[in-house]
Amino acid sequence: MITRLLRCAAVACAASLLCATPVIAQDVAPDALVRQSIDETLGLIRANRDLQGGNPARLFELVEAKVLPHFDFARMTRLAVGRSWSQASDAQKAALTREFQTLLVRTYSTSLSQYRNQTVDVKPAKVAPKDDDVTVKVVVSQPGGQPIPIDFGMGRSGSTWKVYDVLVDGVSLVTTYRSSFNDQIQKSGIDGLIKTLADRNRASEASRGAARAEPKK
Repeated sequence: MITRLLRCAAVACAASLLCATPVIAQDVAPDALVRQSIDETLGLIRANRDLQGGNPARLFELVEAKVLPHFDFARMTRLAVGRSWSQASDAQKAALTREFQTLLVRTYSTSLSQYRNQTVDVKPAKVAPKDDDVTVKVVVSQPGGQPIPIDFGMGRSGSTWKVYDVLVDGVSLVTTYRSSFNDQIQKSGIDGLIKTLADRNRASEASRGAARAEPKK
């Protein structure tokens, strides 16, 4: 249960980072990008009743529209698949990236609804002009709970910085997925992993569609 809550906090914090306006990322230090993005996104949630109430459709739209420019899904997928990545065809790599991206966007939109009066402290990061990889450290505090340390692994892409991993209490989101992905590949191969991800995404979409179809009381 603790692990699940920590992971939810991580992806929710990641979602708040990644939902900011894309132009913010240009020529901005990674720690400043994280701080500005979190402040902007939490401000949007506080100002919108649907988002405050955890409206699944609105949250999904928010993440789907804003997340892509700030997240290196291709790199994250490659890291999560691990050694088996080199054995995958170009078509399989594209399918893995597409399905993993969809899974994470859905996860972010669900987790973002769990923000309730948390405070986020972004620590200053030391970044040299030639650095192309940096860790931005964040501490999330919530009433009645222990502070949760979250590290964002970020890589430089041109004039922007993109997240490629999130660590909660030292536990890597990429590494966690790698373990389950490797188990699935051992059982049914790369195509089996693609099918598992696609099935999970279809089930989530069906559930979201059913929720939208329910009459309001």
